[in-house]
Amino acid sequence: MSLKSVIDALRPYQKILIAFSGGLDSSVLLHRLAQWRASGQAVSLRAIHVHHGLSANADAWVAHCQRICDALNVPLEVARVRLADTGLGVEAHARAARYDAFRAALRPDEVLVTAQHLDDQCETLLLALKRGSGPAGLSAMAADSPFASTRLLRPLLNESRASLQAWADEHRLSWIEDESNQDDAYDRNFLRLRIMPALAARWPHIATAVARSAALCGEQEQLLDELLAEQLAALVGEAGQLAIAPLQAMSPPRRSALLRRWLALHGAPMPSREQLARIWQEVALAREDAAPQLRSGDGEVRRYQQRLWWIKATVSQADVCLSWPDITRPLMLADGALLLRAGTLLRRPAADEPLSVRYRAEGNIHLVGRRGGRKLKKIWQELGVAPWLRDTTPLLFYGETLIAAPGYFVTVAGQCAAGEAGLELIRERNGQ
Repeated sequence: MSLKSVIDALRPYQKILIAFSGGLDSSVLLHRLAQWRASGQAVSLRAIHVHHGLSANADAWVAHCQRICDALNVPLEVARVRLADTGLGVEAHARAARYDAFRAALRPDEVLVTAQHLDDQCETLLLALKRGSGPAGLSAMAADSPFASTRLLRPLLNESRASLQAWADEHRLSWIEDESNQDDAYDRNFLRLRIMPALAARWPHIATAVARSAALCGEQEQLLDELLAEQLAALVGEAGQLAIAPLQAMSPPRRSALLRRWLALHGAPMPSREQLARIWQEVALAREDAAPQLRSGDGEVRRYQQRLWWIKATVSQADVCLSWPDITRPLMLADGALLLRAGTLLRRPAADEPLSVRYRAEGNIHLVGRRGGRKLKKIWQELGVAPWLRDTTPLLFYGETLIAAPGYFVTVAGQCAAGEAGLELIRERNGQ
């Protein structure tokens, strides 16, 4: 067996983060990458091991992975995670936690490499069939796909588990055996332990054939992506919102295909057929005066101004009041920070005006450049601020006087006089 599959997939990249569980598959992958580097390739390797805390042996696995990485001179990062409890099952929660850890660990210009193989691909397609997935789900795993502003590569995807076992035996590798892999209460284990052996006994090349079907489904999805790209771009606004009116004149299959691709643009979970129908009927076609929303994963689909919006689920800050005693330091918020810098927009606070940040304001508010006073709700409406942003947008107060909302307005009471040294209010959001 050669390193060709790895080399061909990874040759364009110089910085690689390896998902290293310590099991057979990732042990072979790490060993091959280390051999590739030892051959003179100018490549930077790092490994990450995710500690789920699900097994009594989890700490021993960390120690094993550390020994292997030390022997190969590969730096190891250990990510300790806690699983969410959203009713999706341990397998789904563990997978989500792993990939969240991978996103957090990736460095600029680094690609993520994982060790899924041919048998994994077959199992993934069978699981998709069980869920009733369409071509997108049946395309299973891609060898090269976008991930966290970089790439996710699976260079072993065309190799069988048996070939990886042979490599490990030949090179006398050691690996850990997760005892949960023998528990067929988990769907993937059930397929691997009970179904795949029976299928392979009847049809020895079943894994290769299934992988070919997955690849063909992937090609069909790619073709649809290309055919619908221009139309989707015409429907999506600058903030990622999707126009509803043009969708109403389309056939249901075309509309569903566009909705799926719009959700994919936002990294949202792929919806089932039922969820797509609910998005259209309960959100897009809700009555005019409604504020419909549909939860999906850690986000929501909402409608505003005859457009669909995908937003991350947020917690209202309406009752929050934060003191800002030192304006030379950023004020940390739930979703980022506020900073005050030298500028010309805001007057400086008087000595008897303590600064605070709130998320609601009472009475009529007089804005710079506008005649008359308005309630805050009316101001948000005039500025086109979506309802779900209104109670999460910070408002700067001097004493009991509203001064500004960063990026939106300055009040007359907060305006800096011409020629005076003033301030500028800057909002920084997490991840931006």
